Amino acid sequence: MMSRILKLEPTVVNRIAAGEVIERPASVVKELLENGIDALASRIKVEIRKGGKESIRVSDNGRGIHPDDLELAVTSHATSKISTSEELFRVHTLGFRGEALASIAAVGRFRIQSRQKDSLAGSEISVDCGRMEQPKPCGCPPGTMVEIEQLFMATPVRRKFLKADGTEFAHIAEQFLKLALAHPRIHFELIHNGKIVHDFPPVENLTDRVAAIHGREFVEEMIPIEAQSGELRIWGYVADPSHSKANRKGQYLFLNGRWIQDRSLQHALGEAYRGLLMVGRYPVTFLFLEVPAAMVDCNVHPTKIEVRFRDPQQVYRLVLSTLRKAFLASDLHAQLQLGGTQTPAGLQPTVNPAAQAELQRELVDWANNELTISIANDNARGFTPPSFAVASAGAEADPEDHSFRFDSANDSSSQMSHDGRSPTSAPPTDLALKVMQVHDCYLVVETENGLTVIDQHALHERVMFQQMRKKMESGRLESQKLLIPETVDFSPEEKAKLLENTELLKQLGFEISDFGGATVAITSHPSLLRKTDLAEIIRDLAETFFEGGQKPAQHDILEELLQMMSCKAAVKAGQRLSIEEMESLLAQRNLVDHSHHCPHGRPTALHLSRMELDRKFGRLG
Repeated sequence: MMSRILKLEPTVVNRIAAGEVIERPASVVKELLENGIDALASRIKVEIRKGGKESIRVSDNGRGIHPDDLELAVTSHATSKISTSEELFRVHTLGFRGEALASIAAVGRFRIQSRQKDSLAGSEISVDCGRMEQPKPCGCPPGTMVEIEQLFMATPVRRKFLKADGTEFAHIAEQFLKLALAHPRIHFELIHNGKIVHDFPPVENLTDRVAAIHGREFVEEMIPIEAQSGELRIWGYVADPSHSKANRKGQYLFLNGRWIQDRSLQHALGEAYRGLLMVGRYPVTFLFLEVPAAMVDCNVHPTKIEVRFRDPQQVYRLVLSTLRKAFLASDLHAQLQLGGTQTPAGLQPTVNPAAQAELQRELVDWANNELTISIANDNARGFTPPSFAVASAGAEADPEDHSFRFDSANDSSSQMSHDGRSPTSAPPTDLALKVMQVHDCYLVVETENGLTVIDQHALHERVMFQQMRKKMESGRLESQKLLIPETVDFSPEEKAKLLENTELLKQLGFEISDFGGATVAITSHPSLLRKTDLAEIIRDLAETFFEGGQKPAQHDILEELLQMMSCKAAVKAGQRLSIEEMESLLAQRNLVDHSHHCPHGRPTALHLSRMELDRKFGRLG
C-alpha cells in the first residue's frame, strides 16, 4: 500500500536545502562573505581550520542584526533583503533567498553573535544540527560573527565525500579571492590553521587589489577596457595574450559586484581572443558588468552564480566589440629576453638550446654592426645575408598587391630585389630596415629600438587568413576551376559529411561533386591556394566536419576552416625565401590586423630591445 503524503519537518527541509546551497566548505564561506558585504562591512575576517571541515568563522564589522531578529536569521526563507515577489527581479544585494544560514545551521554546530553599533551588548544564538537554543546576551564588538564547526556532521555521507584539507582550502581561497577582487574597498583577511594566508587592506583601485594577488608586473601588462551601450556598462582589465591559463579559472566576470558564470560571456571572450591564444588556452580577465537590476534575473540557481539577461545579445556584442577594439589599439607583440628560459604561455621552444644560443650570438653581433657576415660562410650554414626590404613602397596598397608567390622560391629571376640588384649586391644606404633569414625559418629585422625575430610561417599564416576571411565576408573569394577535376577517396561517413556541407565549402571557394563510390571530385578551389595539396586540404576539411557531436555555429566552422586552410597554404618553416619574398611578407605585416599572432594564437614575432642587448654586454651603468 502506498504511503500517505506527509509534511516534512523543518530540519529535514533545511538539510535538503543545504544539499543545494552548501556543496562544500567553500560554499559556506561564500555565503557568509556575501552577508558581510551586504551588511556594509568595511572589514571581514575569515578563519579556517582543516580546510573548513573542523571550523569556519567569519567576522565582519557591518551593521549587525537586531536582537529580536536573531532567531529569524537562522529560520528558512527569512530575510531583510526582499519583501515581495516583484523584488526578485530588482535584486540589489548579493544574498536575498534567506536560506543560507538556516541551511548551514542544519548540518553542523552553528553559532552566531551580533551587535548593532548603537547597542551596548550583543546577542548570541546556537544551533546544533538544526536544534535551536534560546538567544542570550553576550559581549562582542559591533558587527556579526558566524561560526560553524564539524560541517556536515548531520549528513555523514556528504562529509565523507569531502576532499583533502588542502583541496577544500583551495576552493575556499578561490571564493575568497573572487569577492576580494569584486570589492577592493573592503579589508579582507584569510587565516588557515592560525596562519595568515591573505591580508588585503582596502584600496581605491581595482589594479591595486589585482597587484596584491597577481603582482605589480602582471598589472602593468593588463589592457584597460571601458564601454557603454544604453544602460549597460562594462569596464575592467584584460590580460595580454601572453598571460593565459589551461582553464577558465582566470576569467573573473562580475555582474553588479557578483561573480558569475555565463556561457554566452565565456563564448564572447573566446571569440575576442580567437587567433591570439593557442588552442586549449584561456584568457585572464577582470571584467565588471553594470546593468539595472531589472534587466537581469539572479534567481535561476540556488548558488546565484548563474544569471539570465533580458537581452543577452546586447551583452554579448558589447563584450566582444569592446575587447576587439582594445586589442586593435594595443601592442601585443611578445618580448624576447636573452639568457632566460621564459616561453610564452602554452608554447614550446622550436629550436634546441644550443641552436638558441648560437642564434642569440649571431643576432647580437649583427644588430651591433660588429660582425661582417661572409656570404659564402652564411650559405654554408643556411643563412640568407642581410638586405634591405622596401616595405614602405606598398604601405598604402591593398594586401592583394603583395601576394606571396609560392612558385618563385626556385625561380632565379625571383632572386632580384625590387631595384634590380641581386641579393649579393651592396644594400642601399638610404633604407633603415634590414632583414635576414635564419635557419630558413625566421626573419630578423633591425628596428629603431632593437631587433625583431619573425616566424615566417606564423606571419604568412596570419596574412593568408586575413586575406581569405575578408574576401569571404565580402563574397569575393575567387575560385579557380580545374581543367581536370581532382578525385579524392573517403570513408562513406566522411564523404556523406562533405556532401552535406557543399554550400559551406562554396563560401570557402571549393566546389565538389559526387564521383561515385567513395570518391569525391574537386572541381574548383580558392585562387589564393596556389601550389598546395588540394587533396590534403579536403581530407582535413572532411575530418573537421566529421569530428564532435553537436554541430557548432556556422561562423565557428568557417573560422576553423579558414585557420586550417591558411596554415596549409602558408610558407613553411625550413623553406628558403628570396629577398623579394621576404620584402613582400614584411610589407604585408603592416596591412593586416593582429599581425602579432597567427590564427592559432602563436606569436608571429619576438622583440629584443636595444636596452636588453646593452644590459647583456655590460654597456649600461
